[in-house]
Amino acid sequence: MDSTDTIFAPATAAGRAGVAVVRLSGPGVRTAMRALGIVEPPPRRLRRAVFHVKSTGEIIDDGLVAFFPAPRSYTGEDVAEFHVHGGRAVMAAMLEALGRVPGLRLAEPGEFTRRAFLNGKLDLAAAEGIADLVAAETAAQRRQALRQLGGELGRLTESWRDRLIRSLARLEAAIDFPEEDLPTELERTVRAEAAALA
Repeated sequence: MDSTDTIFAPATAAGRAGVAVVRLSGPGVRTAMRALGIVEPPPRRLRRAVFHVKSTGEIIDDGLVAFFPAPRSYTGEDVAEFHVHGGRAVMAAMLEALGRVPGLRLAEPGEFTRRAFLNGKLDLAAAEGIADLVAAETAAQRRQALRQLGGELGRLTESWRDRLIRSLARLEAAIDFPEEDLPTELERTVRAEAAALA
């Protein structure tokens, strides 16, 4: 995967539906919008758009577009979402038209979230929370995935990391300065902290 590419993919499940969403991310998002005859909308506002095949002028669909400029987007890159009718023919024409735009390619599974992780928009636990949320089948699974996505697990593991670093610093002080008059409870404190973390 090359993060300098502009990627696109359906963001909704395949099949017939009232609405389907195609998401794009990368430096060529504005080029892709122009190639489909879309005037760049104001950031983070949904606007009506008539999507065209540039070479023939054929209308693909009459739908909506949203634009999220970098860095205030899901991936940290320029992102656009095209909301079109969810018929197979509409989606096929949209993906075909995007595939003809130079510099664009179909995203690999999970690539939008991978870019969000690489660009510091999500930590690893939150990225896994997204996968868990998509796969959730029960209310309990959904709640757990939302907590993970919200950073609960990341904050917990970061607090564990901080406590381990403090314990390590105390032990290194005892090793490096054995002749110094360090507090006698130092070893007891480290043992108690290690036991609590375990």
